[in-house]
Amino acid sequence: MPEAWKHWEGQVVNEEFQLVRYVGGSEHSAVFLTKRSDRDPQEVAIKLILANAESPELQLSWWELAAKLSHPHLLRLFQWGHCQLDGTELLYAVSEYAEESLAQILPYRPLTPEETRDLLQSVLDALAYIHGKRFVHGHIKPTNIMAVGNQVKLPSDGLCGAGESSRVLGTPSIYAAPEIGNGAGVSPASDVWSLGMTLVEALTQHPPAQEGTEQVEPVLPETLPEPFFDIASNCLRRDPQRRWTVAEIEARLQQVSPAFQPKEVSQPKSGFTKWGLGAVVTGALLLAILVARVLHHHPTAEPVPSTTMQSPAVQPESGQATRITQGKEQASARPNPSHASAHTGAKKNAVASHSTGSQGAVVQQILPDVSRSALRTVHGKVKVRVKVRVDSSGNVIGANFDSQGPSKYFAERSLRAAKQWTFKPPQVDGQSAPSEWILKFEFDRTAAHVQPAQLFP
Repeated sequence: MPEAWKHWEGQVVNEEFQLVRYVGGSEHSAVFLTKRSDRDPQEVAIKLILANAESPELQLSWWELAAKLSHPHLLRLFQWGHCQLDGTELLYAVSEYAEESLAQILPYRPLTPEETRDLLQSVLDALAYIHGKRFVHGHIKPTNIMAVGNQVKLPSDGLCGAGESSRVLGTPSIYAAPEIGNGAGVSPASDVWSLGMTLVEALTQHPPAQEGTEQVEPVLPETLPEPFFDIASNCLRRDPQRRWTVAEIEARLQQVSPAFQPKEVSQPKSGFTKWGLGAVVTGALLLAILVARVLHHHPTAEPVPSTTMQSPAVQPESGQATRITQGKEQASARPNPSHASAHTGAKKNAVASHSTGSQGAVVQQILPDVSRSALRTVHGKVKVRVKVRVDSSGNVIGANFDSQGPSKYFAERSLRAAKQWTFKPPQVDGQSAPSEWILKFEFDRTAAHVQPAQLFP
């Protein structure tokens, strides 16, 4: 069946959801990118399942229950039902679309301990919620640890009740708990086993080796750092009764070992979410970025009077935006003495050309909309510089990176925020004039900061 899935690209499910692009699938199911024209988010995923793979009504009842759940680390389920394509009876479920999964990152690199801690906390939060609602996930593995924006999320279309065995389709995967292979149903303990397998793979790029006997537990690499070695050991107990619960894993995760103390590094690393693959850049792309920076480099003048803002409250995990509005009254910002001599000539030329006038000012500045979990992945500081072009009315008409920094996620959020700024136009010979600015965004583990500097006139 998998070879037929892709052939359905372009077809429409129930006269509403066009199968825009085949994302992936198996013998029993397939996922496509689709769109909703009148609702947000517009880009969503549609999962198709063969209606004869299991009891259709049972599947639809689980989807109906799962759609009532709401958690920041669960993909939302929007719609479900029956459909038919080319005479094939199918079930479909429409959910949030995830940009990438952990499985896409691991072929390139393992996660760092800091990234793993952040990811593990998100998954534990979701599992605690699922188990508290008397559901079992049943499918914890790298392909199902997904990223939507800055949030790590688990799919909700596979949830079922404890003891349910018909939900495990086909041959159990290497992530499935050993008791499932022996015919037992899924349980919170089986989710914990799958989490242990995934945790080891996240840190080593390979799942732990298994000896093939029922009495021997998986062999863990001795290089696994704490507390992850301890957590994985207690997740991968063959006896489900001896495995740790989600609460016990979380308690151990909070005990920071001396070997795990964060260190200051010169090149900050982003945590796993949408920006995880940003660290894996080909030589051609690096060259393109370098050329773009050279071609678009603009000398930076000394900062004009402005405010370096620190967010008093970072965006909560629910994804609500945080905005800071800056009034016209400004406080002085200290110029960077290391740049003063390099830009003296540019500044003198600007003064000579526009002897009668006044500099512009920031009217409203928007801080990048980032979550606490994203900030916790920063070690040292992440810096992003965005150059904006402003018209004579004070509105941004163009924005591009002057320096993107090491993180695609923080860079994109900075660019998005920069486009929303407004300015008081500079005056040249009594007239409002267009201007150019550099917005210097900086992120540390606690907050986002920004310092604007006028380049022209």
